[in-house]
Amino acid sequence: MNIIERILENINYIGAVALFLIGLRIVVLHSNLIKRIMGINIMGTGVFLFFVAIGNVSGGVVPIVGANPEGSTFVNPLPSVFILTGIVVVVSITVYSLSLVIRIYQNYNTIDQKELAELISEDNNEH
Repeated sequence: MNIIERILENINYIGAVALFLIGLRIVVLHSNLIKRIMGINIMGTGVFLFFVAIGNVSGGVVPIVGANPEGSTFVNPLPSVFILTGIVVVVSITVYSLSLVIRIYQNYNTIDQKELAELISEDNNEH
């Protein structure tokens, strides 16, 4: 089996890891808080793709009682449940984070983490 076939067999896993790493890079390297929130969302999308890749079965059918022939292989429905739960968690984190960014901007007039750290240290030194 050559390398191209191996890559094509595992393209879903490669895509999931790539999305996660892109999101992680954004979270680590950018100081803009909104960009960091976007990075967390991209990381979540990578996790969702990974769960879809895990639940996929070649030639598998949907596990509905009475709708499938005897001896057929079923697709695992559990990763779909995890994805729905994960979507709720990621959306909740996004909404909460954006509301915090709005409050930070109202109080400090910036959403850059480096500037924010300087302003907070100045406020602490004054008191």
